[in-house]
Amino acid sequence: MSQAAAAPHDAPPKAGRKQWTGLAVLVIAVLLVSLDMQVLSYALPFISADLDPSSAQLLWIVNIYPFVLAGLLLTMGALGDRIGRKRLLMGGAVVFGAASLAASVASSPSMLIATRALLGLGGATLMPSTLSLIRTMFRDDGQRRIAIAVWTGAFAGGAILGPLLGGVLLEHFWWGSVFLVNLPVMALLLILGALLLPESRATDPARFDLFSAALSLAAVLPAVYGIQRIAEDGASAVPVAAIVVGLAVGWYFLRRQRALAEPLLDVRLFGDRAFSASVATSVLAIFALVGSGLFTAQYLQMVLGYGPLRAGLWALPAAGAALVSSGLAPVLARFVRPGVVVSCGLAVGALGYGILAQMHADTGVGTLVTGIVVMSAGITLVMTTTSDLVIATAPPDRAGSVSGLSQTATEFGGAFGIAILGSIGTAVYRDDVAGRLPADLPPGAADSARDTLGGAVEAAGRLPAPTGDEVLAVTREAFAHGLRTASWTAAGLLLLMAAVSLALLRQTRVTHPGAAGAMDAADAVNAADADGDEVSAVSGRS
Repeated sequence: MSQAAAAPHDAPPKAGRKQWTGLAVLVIAVLLVSLDMQVLSYALPFISADLDPSSAQLLWIVNIYPFVLAGLLLTMGALGDRIGRKRLLMGGAVVFGAASLAASVASSPSMLIATRALLGLGGATLMPSTLSLIRTMFRDDGQRRIAIAVWTGAFAGGAILGPLLGGVLLEHFWWGSVFLVNLPVMALLLILGALLLPESRATDPARFDLFSAALSLAAVLPAVYGIQRIAEDGASAVPVAAIVVGLAVGWYFLRRQRALAEPLLDVRLFGDRAFSASVATSVLAIFALVGSGLFTAQYLQMVLGYGPLRAGLWALPAAGAALVSSGLAPVLARFVRPGVVVSCGLAVGALGYGILAQMHADTGVGTLVTGIVVMSAGITLVMTTTSDLVIATAPPDRAGSVSGLSQTATEFGGAFGIAILGSIGTAVYRDDVAGRLPADLPPGAADSARDTLGGAVEAAGRLPAPTGDEVLAVTREAFAHGLRTASWTAAGLLLLMAAVSLALLRQTRVTHPGAAGAMDAADAVNAADADGDEVSAVSGRS
């Protein structure tokens, strides 16, 4: 819990045209990083045909980007506090652009894996820099909420629209175009960022702790790796051991941070009820958003038989709902306490999952899109509000590291969403399919159909029409059953978190900086470039 207790002072200056135009530059960066998380999904068959990767190499091509991104977010956020957030953003844009160019002309699986790792490094510098710079540029409480709403809408919209962009590009160009499209955007970011963005850093930065940075990487990488491996292949010794190693290193990392005078991560922030509850809620929100995408993409393509472009177009309503919801959040924050907004958003997300829980193989696209639209609207409302609470709680000197922590938490939420909801769906699918396939199926086809819906569709295409149709009917309904079970699970978790959030955040509010909270020394220094930075005190009283 934190109390707003400081001498009153003049209201902070409003952001002007330069700051709002600079926000557009930051949105470009976060949109691109978000798009790159999903844009590769439809390109994998083309990459497989061209580069002929092994199954293990193909998994690394997909997973290395989020692994490196998650592992470096906290470190890069803390580095930005020390060397300057704008400097880190511009350097990351150069790395991201160069890695995109190299990935587009990759001639081997190993080269593509290496360039995807560099993309993760670039993305890890961009994400925390954008959010912490918003804190510098928008000192007014209401304007900051609007800016974070725009940022959140771009992040959520990019994740939803990534497959659509991939589908459009692959309809007309080769697979490298999904990377090459990043170059003009990065060039625009470098040009406009140099002109419009202020520099912002800690006033008296401590020495950068390389050992703590290495520990954070060693904690996050094996944990995320283990979670995703369990989602893909089920529980086994290697991924479970990876998670245990990650947790053990993470425990030592946190213990070290408590003992340091100038830690990489100030763990005392977790003593603030608003901060800890907001981070936990963000994890579950991303859990729901990413977990739903695992099922909807497969339903559109493998149950309804839509092509990549047509399937991507059906994502547009959800992206629109996310944008509207992110714009609604700062309006609601003027009249309603954050805890109520968060709880209502989680309840709306649960309603969306309740709609998805009505899906059958023959239900059709209307119910699916309605459920995703409702769920996306609720989850984006939550993400916008909790992001503002986290940034408002952060001390100005640690805005970068706190932003990195927030983004690391969302990466874990996405990984858990895929692992838990995916495992539930897979278990139900395999249980339903067992014993219901035609008895005269060739052994290879039967094994493929029992494993995944994708394997069933491929196997059915090689079978005589009556048999293939029966295989498709059984497996598609089994997949829909898995979707229903996972949806009820997610809806229950969201409703439970709605009740918890309402209790933990019931007295939390973001106070207007003009009413309370003195300007920090860091604000005075950064004011020379950005009209200052403002501490927005978060009050959470029992």
